[in-house]
Amino acid sequence: MKKLFFAILLIIGFTASAQNLAEPETDPVITDRIAQWQDLKFGFMMHWGMYAQWGVVESWSICNEDWINRNGANYIQYKADYQALNTTFNPTKFNPDQWAALAKEAGMKYVVFTTKHHDGFCMYDTKETAYSTVDPSCPFSENEKADITGAIVEAFRNQGFWTGLYFSKADWHHPDYWAEQWATPDRNVNYDPQKYPERWQSFCDFTYNQIRELTHNYGDIDILWLDGGWVRPEYSLNDEYRSWLGCKGYIQDIDMPKIAAMARENNPDLIIVDRTVHGKYENYQTPEQQVPDTLLPFPWETCMSMGDSWSYVETDNYKSTNKIVHLLVDVVAKGGNYLLNVGPSPEGELPPTAVERMHEIGKWMKINGEAIYGTRPFYPYCDGKVRFTQKDKRVYAIYLLDEGESLPDTVKINADLGGFKKTRILGSKAKAKLQKTSDGYLININGDVNLEHAVVFELK
Repeated sequence: MKKLFFAILLIIGFTASAQNLAEPETDPVITDRIAQWQDLKFGFMMHWGMYAQWGVVESWSICNEDWINRNGANYIQYKADYQALNTTFNPTKFNPDQWAALAKEAGMKYVVFTTKHHDGFCMYDTKETAYSTVDPSCPFSENEKADITGAIVEAFRNQGFWTGLYFSKADWHHPDYWAEQWATPDRNVNYDPQKYPERWQSFCDFTYNQIRELTHNYGDIDILWLDGGWVRPEYSLNDEYRSWLGCKGYIQDIDMPKIAAMARENNPDLIIVDRTVHGKYENYQTPEQQVPDTLLPFPWETCMSMGDSWSYVETDNYKSTNKIVHLLVDVVAKGGNYLLNVGPSPEGELPPTAVERMHEIGKWMKINGEAIYGTRPFYPYCDGKVRFTQKDKRVYAIYLLDEGESLPDTVKINADLGGFKKTRILGSKAKAKLQKTSDGYLININGDVNLEHAVVFELK
């Protein structure tokens, strides 16, 4: 009865959520593809661009908003110097095959790469602007891997990854977004699109053509991951999102129906993630740098940086392997996917600490991946230090070990999970006995369990 009651609540919650979305996606080709994506569970993201040379926040330091710190630099000179970083970007140690092999070892199943961030610098072969890695203005243009996105897509696809392309809808380098005639008080377009419709249409055409390049020139792309949520139609605004439009509040509609139709011409099952613009073109939601408190009644993904910064910072503070594993388990137990970001260096290398973490995560995933991949939530999802997942007729109880903690002799589960009678520990020869109690179970362990980060009990 508890499970039936929960199922009814889940259906009600999903229906209520769907009613709050404008025209949620119903095409079975897309919804089936989303379900397949939900089986992947663990993805790899890379914020990489010319900003890596300075070790500063990606793009944002040229945005004139009062929360941004430029350490007292003159804004006009700072912006000019930043925008000239394309002339010195030369990551000669870039080795995408090495990145893909490492991500595969870590147990990741899909990749999302930043093809263009808000600053407008393109990490791919575009014919729409000279502001890219393939233009002679960039020294890396002479490298055989100058089309960085193409090299990454090929390398990760060769390792069996789903490929996802991040693209910023805003472009702070384009003269029809931040026009030179006017000041740029914030992140938004700095003129009224309704007053200058031809100029805005020029930017819309530019955006359409760039997304066409990404979805037509690189084979079968799986995910189009769109950022810049302030670029959105009027109907999608509420009080929270309207505040993103800054001091002028200009509506920035780029015609997503037209873009989506074009993007799916060659990829009819393409997943589109128009972040925060709830509706038909946000096929899954993306909580940023956080894990929800409980299960969400729609497909979702926590995107999170391994360090404190999305982009490369030489002295960044990286999460421990223990913390990352716990976050992955917590996200999956609540029905989400975990997209973990690393910022490559200006030379084109993954930071040594990140590489170490990925090796260590891979060791844990090799033992315990069956409790992660292809699973779905199992009520009550969380119980103290235990998280639950299920697949087919198997249920997994995952005990989160503190840093340096050994598995206790007895693990208590304060939930009636049903008729389970025995259990085993993944990756250990130690014996585990399942004992039913009046309000749950006891798992009694006999033998040494030399496992780190989290221990998985398969319940039978």
